[in-house]
Amino acid sequence: MIPRDLSRRRALVTAAGVTAAAALGTTGVLSTPALAAPGPVSPSPVPSGAAPNSEELKEALRRLEARRRRVLTGRHSENGWEMQKVVDAEGDIVTHSVPGTGLTVTARSGDVGTVLVHVIRRFHYEVDALGLPGEPRPLEGWTKPSEVRDSRLPESNRASGTAVVIRPGSYPAGARGGFDAAQLSVIRDILADTEGVVRWGGDDRRPQEGLFSLVVRPGDPRLAQVAAKLRDWDRTPGLGAGTVADVNEPARRRRAARFS
Repeated sequence: MIPRDLSRRRALVTAAGVTAAAALGTTGVLSTPALAAPGPVSPSPVPSGAAPNSEELKEALRRLEARRRRVLTGRHSENGWEMQKVVDAEGDIVTHSVPGTGLTVTARSGDVGTVLVHVIRRFHYEVDALGLPGEPRPLEGWTKPSEVRDSRLPESNRASGTAVVIRPGSYPAGARGGFDAAQLSVIRDILADTEGVVRWGGDDRRPQEGLFSLVVRPGDPRLAQVAAKLRDWDRTPGLGAGTVADVNEPARRRRAARFS
């Protein structure tokens, strides 16, 4: 029979480990599949229903903390999302294919990536084709947090994987007039697709007309709702990116005006 004080001590250690693991989970690292299942943490697995011992808990928490240090920064970009240090390696920022363009972009996985890829695709189909032969840097996504000069500026959102820049060499920061009236109408229609979840850098005080950035904060239900709608459009013939719409149709113009 296990002495009462030893049994109680084991329960306390287990509870402390669970609490610490939950605290790490709130950082966002454990929400990533690669981190949620980091593999075995000891040579012999713990039998089902058995409490892990203190050494196993220490090792599991040590690995989680090491992964957190490799991935996270503790710094947030302008829109409130945490900047991350790596791409395609344990974190939330991954390389996305942009269907129909032959291009890729680095951005957050899940709903964020769904929304930003939709913006890029519609730009490619309806504003100006991207990735022309010999074109340098048609598209940029994530950037290293160390390259962020001011986390209060919308361009810092790239470091959290929540913004993309289209043709950074063609639409320099601080310059206006990169698009004609017809192109601007399409851009407004694209923003209306996102229902205010994405902001165009051309509307900022210091414009950056190639920048499209998430404006909602983590956990905002509007992001999931918009992403679900866009995924549904992609599965439905006649909807979604690649279906050229009449952006001058009165109902669409009224819709676009709501998000201008």
